[in-house]
Amino acid sequence: MTPRLHGKKTLITGSTSNIGRAMAFAFAAEGAHVIVSGRDHARGDAVVEQIRGAGGRADYLYADLDGTATASSALAAAATDRLGGRIHILVNNAGIYPPGTTLTVDDATFDNVYAVNVKAPFFLTQAVVPGMLEAGGGVIINLGSWVARLGIPVGALYSSTKGAMETLTRAWASEFGTRGVRVNAISPGVILTPDWDPALEYPGESLMHGTPAGRTGHPDAIAAAAVYLASDDAAFTHGTVLDVDGGRTGVAVISEGGSAENR
Repeated sequence: MTPRLHGKKTLITGSTSNIGRAMAFAFAAEGAHVIVSGRDHARGDAVVEQIRGAGGRADYLYADLDGTATASSALAAAATDRLGGRIHILVNNAGIYPPGTTLTVDDATFDNVYAVNVKAPFFLTQAVVPGMLEAGGGVIINLGSWVARLGIPVGALYSSTKGAMETLTRAWASEFGTRGVRVNAISPGVILTPDWDPALEYPGESLMHGTPAGRTGHPDAIAAAAVYLASDDAAFTHGTVLDVDGGRTGVAVISEGGSAENR
């Protein structure tokens, strides 16, 4: 059986660790030639080495996506060149999550989070889409978050950026879909990075109490969803935000006393 992404040339931002790394492994295993990008050369090289060791195709490109059109355009150009002139799939995964509440966020932090989480993928999409349109098609996958639609008392700034990415997903699906470019998003739930020390309690674990899954998720779950959206299996899927969150946003959390609540 031919792998689902055989020959697909793919750029995944922020793919040197956690969810991005899992997606790089999954895409390569399905036959894609993956550009691993990020700011850590050592981690990027390690991901590429592991993919190649398993018989896949991957290259690493350094990228500091600071929100400027220049930085995004430079990555798009370098990836297109490394991939032989074509990007079939773009995954806008890179993002930052600073701690803090509305009352503690300063001006510089606000601008930085929007620069990395919204402006960078916006201008990267702007740089990549013309090549997709010229070639007759392509796929864009954005990363949202469950906190974009279910309020929590911390992380308002981050939540708003993920809400922006989910809105852009629908807008881009309308803008580019009729010309062959499919745009969708994944909304991850509480995901436990494999790098987390198992001896420590993960602070997000309590957020999954009472959900259908009853536990935190693994990056591989997000990677599997991304492979689906990138493949022809999702050919009729446009403008969708796919919740991969263990039921956190779609199912009422029931307390021990029997009442529904969001915890």
